[in-house]
Amino acid sequence: MGFGDIKGQDRPIEILKSYLNSLKFAGAYLFTGPEGVGKRLAARTFAKALNCLKQKEDSCDSCSSCLKIEKNNHPDIHFIGPADSEAIKIEEVRQLKQDISLKSYEADFKVFIIDDAHKLTAEASNALLKILEEPPAESVIILVTAKPQLLFKTIISRCQRIKFFSLQRASLETILKEDYRLDGALAHFLAYFCEGRIGQTLRLKDADILREKNRVIDMFSTSPAAGLDNLARESTRQDIRRYLNLLAGWFRDIYLMKIGIAHAQLINLDRRDELLRLIHRYSWPELESIFKCISDSLGYIEQNVNTKLLLSNLKAELWKEKF
Repeated sequence: MGFGDIKGQDRPIEILKSYLNSLKFAGAYLFTGPEGVGKRLAARTFAKALNCLKQKEDSCDSCSSCLKIEKNNHPDIHFIGPADSEAIKIEEVRQLKQDISLKSYEADFKVFIIDDAHKLTAEASNALLKILEEPPAESVIILVTAKPQLLFKTIISRCQRIKFFSLQRASLETILKEDYRLDGALAHFLAYFCEGRIGQTLRLKDADILREKNRVIDMFSTSPAAGLDNLARESTRQDIRRYLNLLAGWFRDIYLMKIGIAHAQLINLDRRDELLRLIHRYSWPELESIFKCISDSLGYIEQNVNTKLLLSNLKAELWKEKF
């Protein structure tokens, strides 16, 4: 993939191409923006473009250098990230320090991409800071993060910051229809549920997400709690997190319909008629309590609680008075 495959990020891509055109590069870059908007893809593409054997401002995706980077087997392009979503430890930064000091095997620029850079430990951050103070020539460090506020300010100050943004939801819906040939209902739901984050939509587009979200909504809006045991048993914590976000989207739609939002802005547009019937069922305080309960449940997921108990308690707390 080249820069042209990164949708809706014209401004950051223009900035990166200007560096490539001028041949003047910062020693370190900080790619920030919401999850799933193309930061990682842009970092990889920038690494390819820096070392492409055929093009100057992009990657050709056909030369030996581009192909090696795409397959993660280029000896001079290094990807660093937290193992199992845990911290990036000082040992990994020490390895970076050793690798960056060595002469490149074949690349014009050695590139080190640090994914989820906000997960650097304090010790790793201090070690990285020393490298950023005087990065070696012909080496580029790219930090990628959705949470730059968790980075040391001294690290941020030593990086050239490139900001990425969520796409307009209507624009993403059009892209999904025209470029990925998704049907209207699926394209609309993904664009609005994923809040304009194309990476997340692409991860979900081949799953039966409409069936799943309707199953979850129906399961939590009917009595009794039929199927909750199976749902908990068959699901990972990541699945449960997605279910809770699906429920949050459902009640978000009810809330916004009560204040008169245009129906085209609904996440669950395919169930508009049902939502219209529900706007008088829930009071403002009840909806606010529901959002709090879902938010609390998302927090509990991170604390290794029993998921069956969590789902049962959630339904009991939020909807028992509605049955």
